[in-house]
Amino acid sequence: MFKIIVNNFVYICNMKTILDIIKGVHPGKFVERELFKHNYNKRQFAISIGAHPQTLGAIINGTRRMNVDLSLKIEEKLQLEEGFLMALQSYFDVKQAKKKNQSIPDISKLRSGTFWDTTFDKIDWQQMKVAVIKRVFSRGTEEEKAEIIRFYGEEVVEKVKLLKHQL
Repeated sequence: MFKIIVNNFVYICNMKTILDIIKGVHPGKFVERELFKHNYNKRQFAISIGAHPQTLGAIINGTRRMNVDLSLKIEEKLQLEEGFLMALQSYFDVKQAKKKNQSIPDISKLRSGTFWDTTFDKIDWQQMKVAVIKRVFSRGTEEEKAEIIRFYGEEVVEKVKLLKHQL
């Protein structure tokens, strides 16, 4: 059970309820918030659970994944429900995987000849969107154009096409 305070009201929630609220958040951010609430020093807390302070710091910063052994120690010390932090890590991993999958267009609809000077794996589709849109709309097929519109959205494509005419 967890207590959540919102606008001076205390809500008692079970693990499922709080996970529904914060799923997708890195477990390190949750741990950082709990340490702050309990007024724990991060370094001293890490030492008290037998972990390296650098390891806990990397998890709190979101640059390292939570592992099972450490999550059990943290959960016991902070009196969290067992498995909560690993569930949070799983939700975070799912969110990152979805984000990664949404960051590339459907490659099967794009011809390699349109991108003859590079490989699809090396294209940063967000950073190079202006170049990609210009290339597809100057050399691409109707299917390629439709995929680029679907991927970036009509508004973005129209803005880039307007840039082309202004140059």
